[in-house]
Formats: sequence, C-alpha cells, structure tokens
Amino acid sequence: MSQTPPRTRFRPEIEGLRALACVLVVVYHVWLGRISGGVDVFFFLTGFLITGQLFRAGLRGRVEFRPLWARMITRLFPATLTVLLVVVVAGALVLPQSRWPGTIREVFAAALYLENWQLAADSADYFARHADASLVQHFWSLAIQGQFYVVWPLLVAAVAALARGRLRVALTGTLAVVAAASLTYSVWLTAENQPLAYFSSLTRVWEFALGGLLALVIDAVTLPRALRIALGWLGVAGLVACGLVLQVGTVFPGYAALWPVASAAMGLLAGTTGSAVAADRLLTTRPLAYLGRLSFSLYLWHWPVLVLYLVHRGRGEVGPLGGAAVIAIALALSVATHHLIESPVRRSGLPVRGAYRFAVLAMIPVLAAAGAWRIAGVSRTEVTAAGDRDHPGALARTPGFVYRGADEVTPVPSPVALPADWAWIDNCTESPRGAELKVCTTTPDGPPEKTLVVVGDSHPTQFVAALEPIAQRRNWQLVVMSRGSCPFSTESEIDPDDQACRDWNAAALDEILDLRPDAVFTMATRDVRAGLTERTPPGYVEQWRKIESAGIPVLAARDNPRYDYAPSECAELRGADAPECNPPRADFYPDDPPYRFLDDVPPNVSFLDFSDYYCDEAVCPPVIGNVLVYLDDNHVGATYLATMESIVEAAIDAALGPPDPEPPAPA
Repeated sequence: MSQTPPRTRFRPEIEGLRALACVLVVVYHVWLGRISGGVDVFFFLTGFLITGQLFRAGLRGRVEFRPLWARMITRLFPATLTVLLVVVVAGALVLPQSRWPGTIREVFAAALYLENWQLAADSADYFARHADASLVQHFWSLAIQGQFYVVWPLLVAAVAALARGRLRVALTGTLAVVAAASLTYSVWLTAENQPLAYFSSLTRVWEFALGGLLALVIDAVTLPRALRIALGWLGVAGLVACGLVLQVGTVFPGYAALWPVASAAMGLLAGTTGSAVAADRLLTTRPLAYLGRLSFSLYLWHWPVLVLYLVHRGRGEVGPLGGAAVIAIALALSVATHHLIESPVRRSGLPVRGAYRFAVLAMIPVLAAAGAWRIAGVSRTEVTAAGDRDHPGALARTPGFVYRGADEVTPVPSPVALPADWAWIDNCTESPRGAELKVCTTTPDGPPEKTLVVVGDSHPTQFVAALEPIAQRRNWQLVVMSRGSCPFSTESEIDPDDQACRDWNAAALDEILDLRPDAVFTMATRDVRAGLTERTPPGYVEQWRKIESAGIPVLAARDNPRYDYAPSECAELRGADAPECNPPRADFYPDDPPYRFLDDVPPNVSFLDFSDYYCDEAVCPPVIGNVLVYLDDNHVGATYLATMESIVEAAIDAALGPPDPEPPAPA
C-alpha cells in the first residue's frame, strides 16, 4: 500500500450527511419518540475525519497532541458549556424539585465528558417518556466523542512510532483489529445488557474505527459514476429509513448499528458526482450545508428545549404545532450559538495555552452554577419522622382515624429528597449459585425468632421500609433477594426473552428451599395500570407451589398502582387535589382481586391486600396523610411505607398467627 498521504480536500457531502443525521435525530426525538441512528453517523464521520488528520500528521513525522486537543476545545467547549449553563438556570426555574438531584449530577458528568458512564451507572432508561427524561442525557454521545478525541491520537501516535515507515499498513491493520474486537463485544453486550451496551464507549469504538478505515482507503477506490449515484441514494434512503424499520432504542448498538454506518459510508463513497439527479446534489445544497454547520449546536439544544417544553406544558408528548415550536426555538438558539459563540471562539486564533485557559475559565461558571444549585437543593431536603401527628401517612386510611395535626402542613418528604426515599439493606453477599443472585440480610440480636425472605423485583423490595422495623422489634432476620424488572415467577414476566431473569428466579428458589425460612414475602399481582387488567400470572402460582412442597408459607401482596406519570411530581406542579393527579380507583383495581378467581392457589399462600392504603373509595391520590405516596411513577416511597408498619404487621400476624407471648418474668 502506498505511503502517499491521502489528498486533503473539502468534502461538501459530509456537511450534508451531518445535517441529515441531525435532522433525523431531532425529528425522531420530537415527533416520533424513537431513536433514529443519526448519532452513529456522527461517530462514523468523526472517525473518518480525525483518523485522516492523524494519519497525515503521522506521515509528516509527529502527532502534535497539545495543538490537536486545543482545537478540540475550541470546537466543542463553547457550545457545550453554553448549553449546560442555560440548562442549570432553566432547570432550577422549571423542573420540579424531585428532578433536581439527578439533573445536577448529570450536569457535572456532562461537563466532564462522562455522561455516558453516569447514565450506565444510574441504569437510566434513555428511551423513557420525554417529559421524565434528563435535560442533558443526550450528552452521552458527546461524552463518547470527547473520550475518542483523547484516546485516538494516542493510539495513532503509538502505531506511528512502531510502524517504521509503513504507517498506512500498520494503522489499517490496527483499526481492523480494533473494529472487529469492539463490534464483537458490542454484539455480545447488546444481547446480555442492552442499556449498558448503548452507553458504553467500548461498544461504539468500531463505528469510529470503520470511519478511520474508510479514510485510509477512500482515495484508492474508483467507482463508476452510475454506481456512485446509486450508492448516494441508497445511503440517504438507508439513513432515513433506519429508525422507522429498526427499534434502534432496543437493538443498538450491536450489529444493527451497521445499518446507519453503512449508509453513511455509501454517502462518502458516492462523493460528489456532479450529476443533477444524484443524492450529493441534495447533500451539497447551501441550506443543507449551512444546517450541517449548525448540526452540533442544534443537537445540543433540541433535547433540553423539548424536555422543558413538556414539563412546562405538563404533557408527555408534543403535537404537530408544539413540535414545530420546539424545533424553531432550538434552531434559533443554534443559530445564535453558532454565530455569537462558536465561530468567534474558533476565529479568535487562540494559542495553544490560551485554549486550555479558555477551557478552565469557561467551565468554572458551569460547575459553580451547578454547585450552587446543588447547595440550594440540599437546603430544602427535609427529614421528617414518619407517622407523627402532622404526617400520619397511611394511618389516615385506618378505620376510626381522627386527624389531630396542624391545619396547614407541607407534605413530606420534600420533593428534593424524594428520589432517595428508598429503604435498603447494605449487608449483601454474592450467592454461590451465581445468576447474579445477591442475598442481603439484617443482623438480629442473637438467634432470630423468625426468618422472613423478601424476593422478587423492586416492588416487594420496597416493603423493606415497613418490614425492617418489624424485624428489629421482634428479633427477626430479614433476607432480601431482589432483581430489578424480574418478578418472582417461573417465567420472565416483563421480557419473555430474558433468560437471565429465569436463571435468577431458579437460583433464588433454590436459595429459599435451602434456607427454609418461616415465610416468603413476594407479590401477588401485576399490571395494576390504567388500560390494563390486574392479573396473577401462572408463573407466580407455580413458584408458590414449589415453595409449598417445602412447607414454607407465602405472603403475597397485591401490587400498588403504576402510572404513566409521577404522581408526586404532578402534586408539586398542579397541587395534590388537581383532578389529573387523582385518577379513579376503578382505572387500576377491579372490585375483586384476580387471585380470588384462581382455583389452583396452593394452601400455603396468604394474600395481603393493601389497595385501600394506596387509594380511597373513589380515587388514588398522590398524597395521603400529608405524606407523598410515590417516589416515581410506580414505586411507593419509603417514608409512606414506614407509616404502614403497623398495618403490614397486623396483616402478617393475621396470616401467620400472632407472635408467641413473652414468658412471665421470674418472681
């Protein structure tokens, strides 16, 4: 292969591809509620451009890191930090307080180009309803690009140092190996843990590497004009159709991401044909070229504008007019950012040291504003004892209750403290059975009087807030085995293809049978949601039957309602008595629970129905007894569940029998 540097020439179709990818990202986010694959195009084009630059620098004899990173700073930081600063101010003014902690944490991560790993650590649902999404979660892709800008020059420089005059061959081989390894890992991890794969930098490296490989060989590729015209239109059609044909949000990255990457590669291979009927005629038009220059700012602005609009309007989706308004506002902000901030900084001719000083000085206001916001949030965090006179919580729903508290009481916990309103047991060990089974236990004083196992997904686990005080007082041992989105069943109730959940349930059952506890606490129903019918899955009953064969009682609790919004957030924004925050009870609960109609329930099962403590006779309110019931759209908060302690205790005693009386004290 020739060592002649590839020709440095302007490729106008790249701006068009950028513009098309950005438009698809924005349109799919705003109106379709889907992921388009446009971000993968950005990754591929970045790899193409940067690898070409680095290869030419390597042939000249040296990769200059500091100037390269200085150019990256002047390219990325002005728009990025401007958007983040505005997000901090707008978020403090518009977002409900319950969203403050997560947003502040992500602003810090975004400013430091670590947002993808922050979202992975938080197990964020990037494809959740837009109104509930983070203002800066789209910075995950920018974080990956920033990490690429740091690592890629080091890789190319290392290859150049070892290539001994054969840089093109060495770099081509290295990028091929990197692409193959990353794609293989991406396919595997997407099958095993798709949310983590979506955010991981390692599963996206192959997209940059393929772009780099094309940069090394594209000038040696000569194709007939007719084929280039066909490739151009195939690339454009592939980009437009990707998000419509594929469920990008659930199958990417993996091998499915080859679709948008291949489409972008076709666009580059097509190049500029000069034909009036070619796709490059569209991609190189002045409006699309200008939009390509705006694409970075438009990508940064469209998402926070969309989320803030939805929060302000109290909606989950935008309509045609609302979406047009969101795009118009984001586009206007992009134009202003590009001309007033981005371009002046790039044209300023900052020396290398000046660029690094600029990075520090520009980041200080963002981090200081986020820190001030965090301090303001902490100052509003309240810790209030559950069940006091002013905040009886669930006790207000008990027969004969008379409220004796103050007339004007602020519900607890404070909205800022709400996201952390969860009870958990920290003493956990890995089970030797594998299947990612963790067994968490309390430590009673001496031999426990009883052992109670809590098993299933997060819904039985949330009852730890009520069960742990009972266990402490009665000297019980509480054993918790929990896996998110994996109810205790013989089947995977949420995702039929989730074999890991089945394996976890099998391991949890074996652990229970070996432990032989005095009782097992789990859920009795699911799908307590408007538009669905509450049910008791056959897989639940089958698990109970396996436990019954060991003579172990089962306490099966009826599930709480699940909403398509956050009730506590609704109460904060519209008031606890607003009709839209108090849906009818009949939307969630039938008159009789579904397990009453089953004829195969084993005799070891006792059902605990707490529905009257989530809803009154008519509605399911967000606040009961001056306590916020929910911490999100489907989990009951620890503060409210703590007020259910005596209620849960009475239900357990009714099922298992009251505790043995204390022996009389010696005379």
